[in-house]
Amino acid sequence: MRKIRRNDEVVVLAGRDKGKRGDVLQVMEDGRALVAGVNIIKKHVKPDPMRGVQGGIVEKEAPIDLSNIAIWNAENSRADRVGIRGEGREKERFFKSTGKAIES
Repeated sequence: MRKIRRNDEVVVLAGRDKGKRGDVLQVMEDGRALVAGVNIIKKHVKPDPMRGVQGGIVEKEAPIDLSNIAIWNAENSRADRVGIRGEGREKERFFKSTGKAIES
């Protein structure tokens, strides 16, 4: 079970976007995640008329390492650590500071 999943609200802990919040769009197998509105890069794209893609400079999210983000605890209004409790199929994620379960 992963501690950070898709659609979780997270906050950036380190890097040029420190303090920004966003929702997780995708968690990758190599320990990185795409977060909406965070780590924006500019990519030069060639036009492809067969696909209907117009060329130019496109801004998009780049992956950020999972160690540089933490889940956002709305109750405390701050970043929090995640724990996992339970066994088998009854595993659940919870906030370490309050002990309350995280809604999935």
